Amino acid sequence: MPETPNQSVELTYRVCPVEPEAHRFEVELLLRRAAPMPLRLSLPAWIPGSYMIRDFARHLVEIAATDGEGEPLVLEKLDKQTWLADRPVATAQVRYRVHAWDRSVRGCHLDANHAYFNGSGLLLQVDGADDRPCALELLPPPGVARADWRLACACRPESVDACGFGRYLADDYADLIDHPVEMGRFTEIPFDVDGVPHRMVLSGQHRADGERLAEDLEHICREHAALFGELPLDRYLFLTSVTGAGYGGLEHRFSTSLMCARADLPRRAERGRPPREGYVRFLGLCSHEYFHLWNVKRIRPQALIDGGLEREVHTRLLWAFEGITSYYDELALVRSGRIDTATYLGLLANAITRLQRNPGRRLQTLAASSFDAWTRFYKQDESAPNVIVSYYLKGALVALALDLTLRQRSAGGCSLDTVMRALWTRHGRTGVGVAERGIEALAEEVSGLDLGDFFTSALDSTDELELAPLFASLGIEMRLRPARDGKDLGGCVERFDPVEAPATLGVRLVPGVPEGVVRHVLAGSPGERAGLAPGDRLVALDGLRVGADDLDCAVAALGALDAPVSLHVFRDDELLELAVRPQPAPADTCELCLLPEADAAAQAARAAWLASRV
Repeated sequence: MPETPNQSVELTYRVCPVEPEAHRFEVELLLRRAAPMPLRLSLPAWIPGSYMIRDFARHLVEIAATDGEGEPLVLEKLDKQTWLADRPVATAQVRYRVHAWDRSVRGCHLDANHAYFNGSGLLLQVDGADDRPCALELLPPPGVARADWRLACACRPESVDACGFGRYLADDYADLIDHPVEMGRFTEIPFDVDGVPHRMVLSGQHRADGERLAEDLEHICREHAALFGELPLDRYLFLTSVTGAGYGGLEHRFSTSLMCARADLPRRAERGRPPREGYVRFLGLCSHEYFHLWNVKRIRPQALIDGGLEREVHTRLLWAFEGITSYYDELALVRSGRIDTATYLGLLANAITRLQRNPGRRLQTLAASSFDAWTRFYKQDESAPNVIVSYYLKGALVALALDLTLRQRSAGGCSLDTVMRALWTRHGRTGVGVAERGIEALAEEVSGLDLGDFFTSALDSTDELELAPLFASLGIEMRLRPARDGKDLGGCVERFDPVEAPATLGVRLVPGVPEGVVRHVLAGSPGERAGLAPGDRLVALDGLRVGADDLDCAVAALGALDAPVSLHVFRDDELLELAVRPQPAPADTCELCLLPEADAAAQAARAAWLASRV
């Protein structure tokens, strides 16, 4: 490897997408230290922000090393992700290749059209050098076929060309792996937020209205910055992969990686119209990950600060770091004027409905959901709806309840906004980690209220959330009713109409399979009592063929029966006849209604809740 221009940097990583058709990156690591030391190399087992062991080292296909004299070093593999050289060295060159075919925001992906990577899955960690400055040299793919490729990355540039390729600097290893990289042909949409340059990069085919996207994101980002009182960075990058049906995001300190469906992006022909449901979903995703630049990336749980990347790091605080973020992501949309009040209340009603349809909320507490994320939430199986609760979903609704409780009990003098600003001042600016009960203690401190009963019920029990009285204090009425059909998630309505409960089996089918394959059987449902199991393929109900498209109608036509009817299914290759007794659908669908006769105090409280902080 040629000498690097900055001799003060001990570690230089040179990354090249050498074999796009074979999906392989090549990395050269140059180590230069003052004195010989043991050379121990490893790859993280997980990536910050995604709490599951992913074993990135399994994608490393070959590795070799030499010392400063060019003599080979023998690398002994100590475990699934760690290598140790056979002798201490001051200078070493390590060359290795990594297979990259993870089409997500968490890993590495390389093909003939683009290259993408997260450092956690590509850049080896040198033991004892975690806190040393690093250089990252990013090279284009070889050959002229991809001469028009560009590069997008939020890492601090030292010497780069007009296309973005060249040399970048990182403060330490944690900083090095916190900047995802996209190479290829993409659209770049710049905008400023309070004088700070931001970029939206769209990779993949699209026809997005870039002007509307920039305008909407600017308002949303300014709303978040106003909440915390400052924007603690000098650049920010939204790195978005546009696909046919993708969705997801992962936060970083100066950027985020996103994946969205092509149809969810705004279109020029829709300028001036209210945003479509898919576009609202994408704006919510952008809002969520941007909020994380404060809440998770700078306000951090002490457990994650103390823990490493080689094994699980358990914390009960994910309900706050993901749940509170999930609350503010959509709240910022209405506060910034991107959606109206009715649309926002509809989103809240949908969230309440999804929680009510999860029997697991009666079995797993929110704190336990956070703590067991590694093995329960991120490794869901066919029993998941019955045994776990999402710390994103319930966490967001607990954040809503906490916000409205603080506002109500303090007569508007304190809110969750107040708590978040205190968290930023005490933990975000200082880098001091948040203790496991730190958010609960801080909320009581800044509000002057005794919130022990609230947090015990919300976090450490499976009690139902008492949201209806909190909504009532804002002039909003809430009700739960039976679902009309499988697509009915409730919403914001002008009035409550009567709904007759249709019959149901209490099963969920695998989406996109016409014949009807059971995905989940809900606890206590008629389907469970009949013996239906995940993977069963529906054949006939009451002697008539039935599939995914007509199951709801076929069950509803039967009504709630006193006597069971036959249900034929294939389990593997065996035909079974089950006796099923459909029952009325439960009242698990939320509707919210703005009360026109609400008193002035309720209307003022609602206005204060939804008011912009800019």
